[in-house]
Amino acid sequence: MIEDLILTVLLTSVPLIYAATGELIVERSGVLNLGVEGMMLMGAVSAFGISMVSGSLVLGIVAGGFAGMFTAALFGILVLFFTTNQVATGLALTIFGTGLSGLVGAPLIGHAIEGLPVINIPGLSNLPILGKLVFSHDWMAYGSVLILAAVAFFLKRTRAGLVLRSIGDNHDSAHALGYSVLGVRFIAILFGGFTAGLGGAYIPLMLTPHWAEGMTAGRGWIALALVVFASWMPWRILVGALLFGGITIMQLAGQARGWTIPSQFLSMLPYLATIAVLVVLSGSRELSLVNTPACLGRNFRVGD
Repeated sequence: MIEDLILTVLLTSVPLIYAATGELIVERSGVLNLGVEGMMLMGAVSAFGISMVSGSLVLGIVAGGFAGMFTAALFGILVLFFTTNQVATGLALTIFGTGLSGLVGAPLIGHAIEGLPVINIPGLSNLPILGKLVFSHDWMAYGSVLILAAVAFFLKRTRAGLVLRSIGDNHDSAHALGYSVLGVRFIAILFGGFTAGLGGAYIPLMLTPHWAEGMTAGRGWIALALVVFASWMPWRILVGALLFGGITIMQLAGQARGWTIPSQFLSMLPYLATIAVLVVLSGSRELSLVNTPACLGRNFRVGD
């Protein structure tokens, strides 16, 4: 029973890892995209629809990633080339993605598909405890950790990662050195949209193999808070995702076990935890400023 609970926590954290990892890259470039929820919903509906029509989960996952990326491209064009307010545009993107995914997904309600298969590793999947918890997941779950590791390596060990971080810290100096601030930021936004789409795709293809309007249930907002919780450090995202995933499962387990606590309060737990983390971080100047990109949320205009 405990193993099943831990396994559920691990699976629940996968969409958060995908979405938060992409948003980390976006914010390290100096852009604040609050449209993660909308991108995840577009990825979810696209992945489910394409998988149901084509019968291919791989095509569905790819479609989910590109749906998130195209949605992010709209945000990127508005904030980078038309210099619209990043906060307002991100909120509009979430509203847009929520409405459009509900419209597109209306004919898909009531249908179900076969979810992603679990990979059994010979000799390892049968190990007691570790076999089920570590070596018996689907390939997208393993992929989330690999993408997180690749992002950590990219930011810390590559020249391109250094350029990205320098643009997020001082876009004027980076521009003076000849780097394309808008180009780098646009690529970062596209990457963030693609991974958010993958995170959204994982929900109907693995967690709940059906489509329901608004099925991301605020995970995009939690992913945004997760980036701040991680202090813009990749590996802390993994810890935070497991923490928030555990709180999400706790409220579901509490409702299933019939706890006397009102179900509405249990449903609030993940978001209360999100608020609590943000309050703690903002209360400490040292924690709130460490690794924070200095140009986060600031538009860049050539010639200013």
